[in-house]
Amino acid sequence: MNHSHTNTKRPVALVVGASGGIGSCVVRSLLSKGWDVIAAARHLEKLESTLSPLKEYSTQLKIYTFDASCSEEVSLFFDSMTIQFGRLDGMVNCAGSLLLKPAHLISDEEFEETLSLNLKTAFYLLRPAVRLMMKQPGGGSLVFCSSVAANRGLSNHEAIAAAKAGIEGMALAAASTYAPYGIRINCVAPGLVSTGLTEKLTASPTVLEKSVAMHALGRIGDPMEVASAITWFLDPLQSWITGQVIGVDGGLAKIQVR
Repeated sequence: MNHSHTNTKRPVALVVGASGGIGSCVVRSLLSKGWDVIAAARHLEKLESTLSPLKEYSTQLKIYTFDASCSEEVSLFFDSMTIQFGRLDGMVNCAGSLLLKPAHLISDEEFEETLSLNLKTAFYLLRPAVRLMMKQPGGGSLVFCSSVAANRGLSNHEAIAAAKAGIEGMALAAASTYAPYGIRINCVAPGLVSTGLTEKLTASPTVLEKSVAMHALGRIGDPMEVASAITWFLDPLQSWITGQVIGVDGGLAKIQVR
């Protein structure tokens, strides 16, 4: 890894969970808009294979691996990243998991893992990101991934709803705390999106049919549709938007079609 300071006029974004369906689309979208992108995930092989089609952007794309649910690994990563880049203009956390079970069947370990992969990763990334952004002119923009389940009661979503509602609460409080520094903090709340994480659901024709029927627009989402909202939040043109949760959910959270 080259630790020389990167003299770049391009804005710098960190995308965590970059090997996932939505995260990889965010990386692609930001690169195409002229950002320098630090793509991070836990597993190097998966990250490299997912991002291999983006070779044309090799001068703009840097790959790191660390576990965002471990605060020590996050701190070490930020130390290294700060030396190399010196600043951070945008951060997106797409790390997460999906556990669909009723509360009475969820073990302590499963609940702990759901909180760890979703809520803890969000907090452990928020903390060093704002520390860095507070020191730089112009602040920065952070985007967290919530879920439609945070605000609409969906059966068997107790654990993931608790974690994602926690992310929204944290993001709104932080948006208030760090607004004086020009730091904007927002969330996207997707409905069911076709990604590797949701494959088990979408692979079953019965479940897929029921899921499609719940979304007013009559289909499940594409990861690029969520990535588009995330990159929109990061765009400096949105510099007057903070503390918002946008549902990218085919209408699932707010409307019902009979």
